[in-house]
Amino acid sequence: MTDFYGMVNSVHLADGGVRRIARAIRRRGPRRLLPVGVAVLAALGMLAGVLVAVLSGTPRSQLDSAGAARVPRVSSADASLFGLPRVRPVTGDSPVVPELTLGTNARLMAGSPVPAAGPVTPPSVAPLRRTVQADLLIVAPFSLPAKLLAGVRRLPGVTDTEKIEAVRMRINGTYAAVLGVDPSVFRSFAARPTGASNALWQGVAGGGIAVSYTMGKLDRLPLGGTVVAAGRTSRRLRVVAFGTMGIGGVNAVVSDSVARSLGAPAGNAIVISVRSGDFTADVSAVQRMVPRGAGVEQLVSLVTVGTSGLSGLSGQGMAGAGAASASAVPGTQLDTMLRAAMSREGMPYVWGAAGPTSFDCSGLVQWSFAQAGIVMPRVAADQALAGPAVPVSQLQPGDLLFYHTDPTAPTYISHVAIYLGNGWMIQAPEPGQDVEVVPADFGNEFAGAIRVNAAQAAAVAAGVA
Repeated sequence: MTDFYGMVNSVHLADGGVRRIARAIRRRGPRRLLPVGVAVLAALGMLAGVLVAVLSGTPRSQLDSAGAARVPRVSSADASLFGLPRVRPVTGDSPVVPELTLGTNARLMAGSPVPAAGPVTPPSVAPLRRTVQADLLIVAPFSLPAKLLAGVRRLPGVTDTEKIEAVRMRINGTYAAVLGVDPSVFRSFAARPTGASNALWQGVAGGGIAVSYTMGKLDRLPLGGTVVAAGRTSRRLRVVAFGTMGIGGVNAVVSDSVARSLGAPAGNAIVISVRSGDFTADVSAVQRMVPRGAGVEQLVSLVTVGTSGLSGLSGQGMAGAGAASASAVPGTQLDTMLRAAMSREGMPYVWGAAGPTSFDCSGLVQWSFAQAGIVMPRVAADQALAGPAVPVSQLQPGDLLFYHTDPTAPTYISHVAIYLGNGWMIQAPEPGQDVEVVPADFGNEFAGAIRVNAAQAAAVAAGVA
């Protein structure tokens, strides 16, 4: 397919309609709805019918408390394949990924975890009155009819809706999934710290752009500075805040008027919150209403979280899903994966890259497992669902380590590393650095570890492709 300027853009084509992205991973234990990656239609002009993979999410599971707050005890049976000496893991409070870039005229707003550069003259924005979960997204390469929104609102399982723009455009030359919204209304669908940031939504209402915390940090966008947003037209927009929006994989949010000025079809998407009593029935009811050419994307996945063999901490944002007794990847394949990962040491970090000569954190994981014939999801938050949680005291080479690095969504998993054994891990850290082997980090950003199950990893990957 081509982008707005006729250049080739690597995306997934929607063959025979929009693929449903959420599938059930069923294991013994309680079932939970987990946010997962969303596939958003690229819907500007010539891009009709193209499905762009935009992946993210917030897994929830359980972890042995050894990995949560105190110095971990790493298993003595995790002998490294690479002759690395035993090292004491890091347990301090230094960030796994360093801090943000501030523009010359930026100032952080007091009393909020959301980094925001306050507008000179704040426009009026309605206050946050409640927070709801974004469960479904209707999206099309054309403006959706008003009667569709009215009909969806009348469905018995629907609790909240909002018509928005959902498009893919370039931000400083890099493709990003962008929403156009009414800031006064849409803020209720965002992660709570982001939704509560008046400065963020005032900045968006004033014509600025708020980007995800991860994009702002890893793409080194200057808070308070400007970026070039390019759709069918181009505009220079002020970066008013870094904040996670609550819809997995969405990189940025602008006002609906800005989105339309860049070429987005007015109201080409509807975000929906539903009751979780009968999620499958709610999805089916919405699917029956959409017009030809539109699709329904599930923003949550039904996952059964196993508890057998685990004890201690249970809560949101911890890595791991599925029964603790699930089969691990065979040792020969793990050896191949680990050797592949180590062969990339010294290669540069590039945000969004997945090999073979440059990587971001989850790209290194996906590429390394692929060399062993194992299909993995693309982003860290989905990779955290690729196997059951494992206590730090039982870590083995090939286990994956996950981290929370986004204060605007404290339960959001945004970084991953591969455990090598003897207290070491390999990671792709951040722009300007290379793939590196460092002591494993079990500090305050640590979100848990998993042992990959190949079948489960493939199921998650298929669900978000």
